[in-house]
Amino acid sequence: MRTILRLRKKAARQRGIQDRIADFITAFSGSMRFLWLHVFWFAAWVTLNTGRLGIAPFDPFPYGLLTMIVSLEAIFLATFVLVSQNRLSREADFRADLDLHIGLLTEHELTRSLRMLDAIKTSWEIANDADAELAELEQETLPEDVLAELERLQQRAAHKLPES
Repeated sequence: MRTILRLRKKAARQRGIQDRIADFITAFSGSMRFLWLHVFWFAAWVTLNTGRLGIAPFDPFPYGLLTMIVSLEAIFLATFVLVSQNRLSREADFRADLDLHIGLLTEHELTRSLRMLDAIKTSWEIANDADAELAELEQETLPEDVLAELERLQQRAAHKLPES
């Protein structure tokens, strides 16, 4: 766990200023403070532009200026969110690659351990039951074979007709 936390802190330190700004804006725009700020802002805008407070409306109904400002805000917020999501996606891809690498190493080590146990059993002349599952587990798992099986299953699922 300490190693994982250390790696996450290192990744956070390595983020550039642009990523930090995008992450800050994305985090703030997803908060309740942001929501309440907009509720009050819209309420004040509409109230000021009704003319009831003795102030001449600067953006009368249908609030064209407000619409333009909100549209620009939406464009920029969407961009900041996409920047943050792209960075998070890169980090997730890195972690997935690490998980795959560790999984393959584990598979390799377990296969070697099973083979060694089988060799010990043979050298000690312990009765060897012909277990097909055990023999299959002793076979090396190749990533190419796993990927091919996944692709085959995905193609089968994609071509499968929906049940009525």
